[in-house]
Amino acid sequence: MKPVVVIAGRPNVGKSTLFNRLTRTRDAIVVDVPGVTRDRHYGDGVVGSRPYLVVDTGGLEPKTTEGIFAEMAKQTKQAIAEADAVIFVTDARAGLTPDDRRIAEELRKLKPRMWIAVNKSEGLQPDSAAADFQELGLGLPVSISAAHGEGVRHLIDEVLREFPEDEDDEDNEEGRWPRVAIVGRPNVGKSTLVNSLVGEERVIAFDKPGTTIDPIDVPFERNGKRYTLVDTAGLRKRGKQGENVEQFSVIKTLQAIDRANVAIFVIDAVDGITEHDQHVAGYILEKGRAVVVAVNKWDAANAEQRDRIKAELGWKVGFLGFAKTLYVSARNKKGLGDIMTAVDKAYVAAMIKLPTPKLTRALIAAVEKQNPPRRGVSRPKLRYAHQGGQNPPTIIIHGNQLDHVPDTYKRYLEGVFRTQFALEGTPMRIEFRTGRNPYAGRE
Repeated sequence: MKPVVVIAGRPNVGKSTLFNRLTRTRDAIVVDVPGVTRDRHYGDGVVGSRPYLVVDTGGLEPKTTEGIFAEMAKQTKQAIAEADAVIFVTDARAGLTPDDRRIAEELRKLKPRMWIAVNKSEGLQPDSAAADFQELGLGLPVSISAAHGEGVRHLIDEVLREFPEDEDDEDNEEGRWPRVAIVGRPNVGKSTLVNSLVGEERVIAFDKPGTTIDPIDVPFERNGKRYTLVDTAGLRKRGKQGENVEQFSVIKTLQAIDRANVAIFVIDAVDGITEHDQHVAGYILEKGRAVVVAVNKWDAANAEQRDRIKAELGWKVGFLGFAKTLYVSARNKKGLGDIMTAVDKAYVAAMIKLPTPKLTRALIAAVEKQNPPRRGVSRPKLRYAHQGGQNPPTIIIHGNQLDHVPDTYKRYLEGVFRTQFALEGTPMRIEFRTGRNPYAGRE
């Protein structure tokens, strides 16, 4: 098994910068504001001599007993309990602080394997930068600069040296099972849904919009099948993206949708479908992701609210008509099995491989049943079809004069292919390619 390395420390010492350095990504948001990272954030470590999992955490604040920082501390302690090793990040510029001492005492109680990383040591003598932190009695501190990469390779090699090579290490299999992004506007219950599906308090679910900032990858297994759930920040209206942190969160959410195979689009049954919900749905469709619509808080909605949202599904987000719609309660864990069944079907449809002969036969049968309309004296001729891509399935149709095929006929063909190949839950793209006329331009 890959060793799990957790990055811990007080807020704003550079934990997320170190996470990005070790994973060689920009998955963790890095802003000079304390408390940006709030949930556990997993990634594959690529700096070092062997594979490992690295976990970014929020700040560990032992003296905090309530509010979001208390929830962050709870998440960090849970990550440490699951860790094989902990890198305790400190700040060389600030020196040894009372909070560092309190965190050191907290870590002693948890008893993990631990290394002290003295970050922001660029331009300083390594020995002098680390000297103050030796009094913590947690081993020899290592001076690093996460932003510039100085000392990071030495640090992680020291950590990994404690773990013997395992010839049976699992290969990185990401991509062999579905990535499922949980998306929607703020405060519709996305994090509660993740926790209910996983069966533990994996991400912070707080009754306040904007609790989730980073997209959080949550691997889990259900009925023998593996998934990676991605809890995302709620996509906010353009006018409410004033803070830099929120702007980055929107970007990360869109990237999460782009990387996903399936999106669970969460709607609040009590509030109904807002204009902003339509924008979120538009983002998903634009990226071509398979979709499951989850109308959450169904148990809290009265009869009038239920009738209203059923009507709104048809005329406000009718362009997601191909998606399965489910009425669930994430808090009470009702309808969750149906969600994952719909996710499985949508994933299969999104990743389907369609043989050219079957596609062409379906096309010919559709044309025989209903020809495309004439344009002037000629009629477009659709000759054969083949698959041009997956996620979403893309069908390329070849023929003559296909520039004149109207959108209504394209939708007709989409319905034929969707029925013929049971493509439930995924959008579809149809492209027309007209053959070149070899006599064009000749007299």
